Amino acid sequence: MILIGQYDSPFVRRVGVALTLYGMAFEHRPWSSFGDADRLRAYNPLTRVPVLVLEDGFVLTDSHMILDYLDGLVEQPLFPRTEPARHRVLKVAGLACGLADKAVSLFYERAMHEAISPSFDARCRTQIGAVLAALESDLAGRAVSEQDKNPYWFGPLSHADIAVGCAWRFVTEAHPGLIDPASLPNLHRLSARLEALAAFQAHYQAFLPPT
Repeated sequence: MILIGQYDSPFVRRVGVALTLYGMAFEHRPWSSFGDADRLRAYNPLTRVPVLVLEDGFVLTDSHMILDYLDGLVEQPLFPRTEPARHRVLKVAGLACGLADKAVSLFYERAMHEAISPSFDARCRTQIGAVLAALESDLAGRAVSEQDKNPYWFGPLSHADIAVGCAWRFVTEAHPGLIDPASLPNLHRLSARLEALAAFQAHYQAFLPPT
């Protein structure tokens, strides 16, 4: 398989982390959706990443769809197969991906326009803050003893943790100062725990603004 995209994208990174945790071999092509748009367009007409090219040449796009495919190949997927565990993990992962998406939109608004829209900027910052508060509250509501025994959101490591960790790192690097770690201690601890994992370290790239 071939994973296309740079690891400073939280969406590419979450796929890379999952592939590694699943022990699936893949080639990585660190193409940019800006600088490598022509090459990328041959695989995805939207020129967006991530893109996963399967061994038979079939192309999957969108990180959630890619992970859904990968989960179907393993016995113990990072999205649980049974309810209610499945929809609980899906909710957290969905919020985390929305957080990352809003952070991307905010960056483009600030970097690509000579005159930014104050209302759009404020809306994005409000949405980011609200999602972080909701995630912090959810994580804080879990028993400390359970967190000690099982250091991840729902016990075993899941796509919820991975999505949150990738989104957190992106927001802190793309928007320095936007997040106050002291006000979000549980998310901060979780992020540090995830960044210490070999799979996260193997798929880290410092944020590179598109040129």
